Amino acid sequence: MRRISTASFGVALLLLAAAGCSRARGPIRVGSKNFSEQVILGEIAAQALEAKGISVERRLNLGGTFVCHKALVAGELDLYPEYTGTAFTAILKETPVSDPAAVRRAVTDAYRKRWDLVWSPPLGFENDFALIVRGVDAQRWSLRKISDLVGHEGEIRPGFGYEFVERQDGLAGLSRAYGLKFQERPVEMDLGLLYEALQSRKVDLIAGNTTDGLIDAVGGVVLEDDRRYFPPYEAAFVVRGRLWRERKGVHQALEALGSSLDAAEMRRMNAAVDKDKRRPEDVAREFLAKKGLSRR
Repeated sequence: MRRISTASFGVALLLLAAAGCSRARGPIRVGSKNFSEQVILGEIAAQALEAKGISVERRLNLGGTFVCHKALVAGELDLYPEYTGTAFTAILKETPVSDPAAVRRAVTDAYRKRWDLVWSPPLGFENDFALIVRGVDAQRWSLRKISDLVGHEGEIRPGFGYEFVERQDGLAGLSRAYGLKFQERPVEMDLGLLYEALQSRKVDLIAGNTTDGLIDAVGGVVLEDDRRYFPPYEAAFVVRGRLWRERKGVHQALEALGSSLDAAEMRRMNAAVDKDKRRPEDVAREFLAKKGLSRR
């Protein structure tokens, strides 16, 4: 009986080791949240890995921040694009601060200690929350900054994404910081419907992002965050620590993407998908070719 148990234990160890090796050598599971910029960044990562001969399994357009984070922690994803300010406030539940270096240090340390997750080098741009109104309304109500909304809450119909309504760095914190008291309950909708709702006058104010490609297309005006409420949202990839350490090609590919992308270029790529209806994989392929990072 002891010999059988020992042998069985040995077989189990071999099977576990084989499973670990298979995972270490298997396809890299690349995820993303469910809006265009995230899908584009997921495609950029996937194609950059493929250019190095690494097999990739795409799990793009998964859902919101919490869905992607839980999948990564559970080992169902290997990496996905994230923003430091989102990690700091939504995941770590910290009070927003405006220092980009401090936020990045905090999320890097916490993610490593809690979940053995690694942040790749920043991609080179920030995707900050932005309150956006129609240009004609900005003129009519003399709106240039967020604090200018005070006194007009009874006239403005706000519309926000579900996550913005729920998050600590979203509506509740913003309302406290600026003293905003909207009389109408915000219309909650998918992120992909915000600009259509603004353009069709179903709502007058939305919470988008500074890199959204549809801001100019709908004649939108971004209100200045004059009280610096929103934290910095530097874009990077969050990667499982073991993968980063053991798959040299993975961290080489992601390190090569560091500082490769500015906000203007991200906005152009978002517009190509959202306005011109191009496929995210084609937009990503062109970007990598321009940077000399595509498959040869």
